[in-house]
Amino acid sequence: EALHMPGGVLVYGIPEFRLPKAIVKREVEYVCGLGVKLHQDFVVGNAATVDELLEEFDALFLGTGAGLPWFLNIPGENLGGVYSANEYLTRANLMKAYRFPEYDTPIARGQRVVTIGGGNVAMDSARTALRLGAQESIIVYRRSRDEMPARAEEIHHAEQEGVNFNLLTTPVAFYGENGRVKEIECLRNELGEPDASGRRRPVPIRDSNFRLPIDIVVIAVGQSPSPLIPKTTPDLQLAKHGGVTVEQATMKTSKRGVFAGGDVATGGATVILAMGQAKIAS
Repeated sequence: EALHMPGGVLVYGIPEFRLPKAIVKREVEYVCGLGVKLHQDFVVGNAATVDELLEEFDALFLGTGAGLPWFLNIPGENLGGVYSANEYLTRANLMKAYRFPEYDTPIARGQRVVTIGGGNVAMDSARTALRLGAQESIIVYRRSRDEMPARAEEIHHAEQEGVNFNLLTTPVAFYGENGRVKEIECLRNELGEPDASGRRRPVPIRDSNFRLPIDIVVIAVGQSPSPLIPKTTPDLQLAKHGGVTVEQATMKTSKRGVFAGGDVATGGATVILAMGQAKIAS
């Protein structure tokens, strides 16, 4: 386990209001009770490579997830107050920012927070912003509600809690003062024909640019597996999304003795799918 607490994305990525940490702790304790030994603060590819671990163990299962956040590559993205959803949720979850002022976690508490994206992670981020004291939490998503990849109930819960949705909207730049973000510039879209994802493609409307005053941005447009293991394991075959290629029937990788499952093999997916793939591999 790379971090100081076991549980992976269940601990650092999913907010307390969706999955209490006590439940994850109970599951981890159950696994340890079966005789499993945990090594924490251990980054595979850095502390030891896959090949080095294979000298000690007969087989490996890679369940390292997809922790490399995607960004928008637009002007102003390096301003202070612009977070990836991965960092934002990790600070809130592992460092207990949601229990302020009991825990004075170093995370900016904006009054007007914009979350970019339309998936479950975006909903988690927008709802977390409210719990951290935001007066207004806004989702900016480039398609319509019908195309949002988040589960319907997650969207519903966000609406119930007061998250505002700015749909058919694409961010094009961030503007700041003294190194911190102060405004986001967006443009309006209309829906065109379906693209490769099967969803209708957002088409920019000419001269529809507008700005919104903000003080925090959370970018939640997706993530991919860390390149650390592939870079230190050159004979490991990779898929297009940067994850590890596996045989679905067995979860075997191209490297003898190495299996993989979860987001590192599928890209961003669900905890249930990852658990199922681990069972197949075992």
